[in-house]
Amino acid sequence: MSKPLEQYALIGDCHGAGLVALDGSIDWLCLPRFDANACFAALLGDDRHGHWKVAPVDPEAKAVRTYLQDTLMVETLFETATGEVVVTDFMPPYECYCRVVRKVEVVLGEVEMECRARFRPDYGVLRPWIRRVKNGCAAVSGSEMYRLTSDREIEAKEGDLLSHFTLREGDTAYFHLRVEEAHDPFDEDFEVNPDTLLRETSDWWQAWVNQGNLPELHREELVRSLITLKALSYLPSGGIIAAPTTSLPEVLGGVRNWDYRYCWIRDASLLLKSFVRTGFIEEARQWHDFVLRAMAGDPGQAQIMYGVTGERRFDEIELDWLPGYENSGPVHIGNGARTQVQLDIYGEMMASYYIARKEGLPTDPEEWGFLLTIMEYVGKVWQDEDEGIWEVRGKSAHFVYSKFMCWAACHYGILAAREFGEEAPLDEWVDLMRRIHAEICERGFDKERNAFMQSYESPHLDASLLRMVIDGFLPPDDPRILGTIEAVERELIHGGLVYRYYPSEEVDGLPGEEGAFLMCSYWLADVYLLLGRRGEAITLYERVLGLANDVGLLAEEYDIHTRRMVGNFPQGLSHTGLVVTALGLADIRVRC
Repeated sequence: MSKPLEQYALIGDCHGAGLVALDGSIDWLCLPRFDANACFAALLGDDRHGHWKVAPVDPEAKAVRTYLQDTLMVETLFETATGEVVVTDFMPPYECYCRVVRKVEVVLGEVEMECRARFRPDYGVLRPWIRRVKNGCAAVSGSEMYRLTSDREIEAKEGDLLSHFTLREGDTAYFHLRVEEAHDPFDEDFEVNPDTLLRETSDWWQAWVNQGNLPELHREELVRSLITLKALSYLPSGGIIAAPTTSLPEVLGGVRNWDYRYCWIRDASLLLKSFVRTGFIEEARQWHDFVLRAMAGDPGQAQIMYGVTGERRFDEIELDWLPGYENSGPVHIGNGARTQVQLDIYGEMMASYYIARKEGLPTDPEEWGFLLTIMEYVGKVWQDEDEGIWEVRGKSAHFVYSKFMCWAACHYGILAAREFGEEAPLDEWVDLMRRIHAEICERGFDKERNAFMQSYESPHLDASLLRMVIDGFLPPDDPRILGTIEAVERELIHGGLVYRYYPSEEVDGLPGEEGAFLMCSYWLADVYLLLGRRGEAITLYERVLGLANDVGLLAEEYDIHTRRMVGNFPQGLSHTGLVVTALGLADIRVRC
């Protein structure tokens, strides 16, 4: 049976990532890249599909854990009948190759331990060739070799790598996994010093956090969310993935299961704001540069998402040998939504450029020329139907959010041209902005319900339209805005959380339900702040924060009925929302 998402902690090295369960089992690991084939995939099946557990033999052992201060290093304390042992899991960042280190130290009494690694490359389907190497064993399959070494004896048994050992107070042991190209020559003299790696990794993360400029108010959750966002960034390119997992369902037993190990343009301005406001200027620059490179060229060929180095093709396929998390199939790799039309990405690009220039980030001198082509394209397509921010798999429509973000493209483009002295056809842009604004107010607003709706002539609400307040489409006290907020409060809040819309096959082409989308709750909290309703903003912020697990991680959604996290985990957008709202509560904003 699948473990609750709340039981997992993230480890990563800004190249790949893994999830470690409270019982000491790594049930998901993708190396050497986030989108690589998982060698441990028990998260989407069971132990047969690959896992790596280091834990006491005692089945009654109790575990508590935490991240070491200002790091992505997980420390789990197991209490057994005979003693206490600490297992520290981490991945040294900024390496030329990827590795996982697991250090074991008994702090009280005596503890019998077991290490069991079941490598099943290609998402749990392949049984690798096991061969002996110096200080351990290697699992070889296709192009990958997973070399597991230790200062304890490792034996191969029925396809598993096993180690049983007993430690007394003060004793330590380590296990080191290194992912290599199978065709590379073996380096039999490769040495591992786990204490050095632990110290260097701790220093690296703490030095990174110290670069920031964080308020004391909400500092703890800000640090955890920013570390999570950094961990989801791919070092060589600056791209930031939405989540390190695939196919975790939006409701248990449902079919809304997607691969989120890619970089979404829709997150551009929000991520930029998160890093700029907290002083992580280099991360902001790298992300902005990634988005620019990914979208550069013909605006009509721009995609809504890209691979971690800007790849355009990652077709969606099903892995029929995996039953899915809590039998929530199908399991997908790749994402078919990459070919969708979503007009909001052009507004995101213009907003990102304006924020970058406003905050003094270095920008490419040729970038403005590209943005002029974007604005020309927006003028041609803004009246087209699209699939919208939520990537519906049904019929395209005139989504109000998409139209609003075309308005935002004009809004931020005009601001940029005026404030930075860039040449632009301002009269055309002002006219276009007014025409978009007028059509949204005419066709996207339901006078009887006194609210902006999901799409033209639609009876459905959509919480994404809260961003109309945040980006200044209308003043916060405009009756149409207040009516939309009241409608969201009345119809889309359940269990104290905001749902993005009511899903159905009619609305998005898919069966089943979904959980509350956590980013939408943060958007509402941001709106409350703009309206001066600070107490309600704090209440909503703390309600969502209270859903985080014991190490401060949030999924994409929350199921109020089962009281479980659902959706891919941890979700970068949820943590981005946390950062933006926390900084708003601390009265820290970018200058736009």
